[in-house]
Amino acid sequence: MTGNEDLAREGRLQQAQSEAEIEAGRHAEEARQREDEARLARERTKTERERERLENEVAAQEREVRAERERQETEQRVQAEAQQAKAQAERERAEQESAAETAEQRAEAERLQAAKQEIRLEQEARRAEAKADAIDPEEDK
Repeated sequence: MTGNEDLAREGRLQQAQSEAEIEAGRHAEEARQREDEARLARERTKTERERERLENEVAAQEREVRAERERQETEQRVQAEAQQAKAQAERERAEQESAAETAEQRAEAERLQAAKQEIRLEQEARRAEAKADAIDPEEDK
C-alpha cells in the first residue's frame, strides 16, 4: 500500500507541479500581454507626439508660406502704388509743362501784338507828322 500511496502522492505532486506550471505560464502570458500593452501604449504616445510635432511643423510652414505671400502681395501693392504715384506725377509735370508752354506762347503772341501795335502807332505818328508838315511846312523849322 505504501507503493500506491507513494504513486498517488507522486501523481498529486506531478498534477500540482503541472498546475503550477500552467499557472506560471498563464502568469507569464499575462505579464507578456501587459508588457505588449505597455509597449503599445508607449508606441501610441510616441506616435501621437510625432503626429503633433508634424502638425506643428506643417502649421509653421503654412504660416511661413502665408507670411511670404502676404509680403509679396504687400510688395506688389506698394510697387503698384508707387507706379501710380509716378504716373500721376508725370501727368502733373506734363500738364505744368503744357500750361507753361501755353503761357509762353500767349506771352509771345502778346509781345508780337504789342510790337505790331507799336509799329502801327509809329507809322500813324509819322503819317500824322508828314500830314502836319504838308499842312504847315514851316513849323518844323
